[in-house]
This record gives sequence, C-alpha cells and structure tokens, in this order.
Amino acid sequence: VQLQASGGGLVQAGGSLRLSCAVSGRTSSIYFTGWFRQAPGKEREFVAAISRSGIRTNYADSVKGRFTTSRDNAKNTMYLQMNSLKPEDTAVYYCAAGEYLSEIPRGYDYWGQGTQVTVSS
Repeated sequence: VQLQASGGGLVQAGGSLRLSCAVSGRTSSIYFTGWFRQAPGKEREFVAAISRSGIRTNYADSVKGRFTTSRDNAKNTMYLQMNSLKPEDTAVYYCAAGEYLSEIPRGYDYWGQGTQVTVSS
C-alpha cells in the first residue's frame, strides 16, 4: 500500500487549504485512514481519522469545527479540508492508513511522505 499526500503550502492565518492523500495498492486491507502532523521539535500528533465508509470520524480537540476529513473510495483518495487556519497549525502533515481506528501513530501500518503546511500570522 502506498500513500501520496499533496496540497500543502503557505497560507495566511484565517485562510484555508485542502490536503489530499491518494492511496494505491492493496486498498482492500485498509479500513481507517488518518491524518497526523508534526511541528519542529514536537512529537507527531493525531489530527483526524475516518472509517472506510466515511460514516465514522474522529478529530483532535484542537481542530474540531475547523478541519473536516472525507474520502472518495471510487478515487481511493482521502481529504483534509482545513479552514480558519492558525499559526499553530504549521507542521508537516502526514496521511496514514490501517485496519483499526487509532489516535496514535503506531496504530497505522502505512504512511505517506508528508506535506508542509505553513500558516503565517
């Protein structure tokens, strides 16, 4: 299974970005996909996760009401819509996939390469 994240960039505070994550390979083994982020000098932290059906979603408290994750199974692509961005959202964002819903990195089997999101004040 391979994941390819894209869509990062530089945006002003209050702006929006949409990240995409294309999933290829043996996708039948993937039930949950998630987003994590890692800022310089900090540990990788959970952002959001979504089930294969798209019915079940989880969000970190820090992004609830601002970020929305979704997926298009026909395109094998998941998305992270980020609105009302804040400077503290600046980080490298990673997409991940696995069999179980998890809010910790080791709960996922497959990872994308990461995409940089920078929010200026």
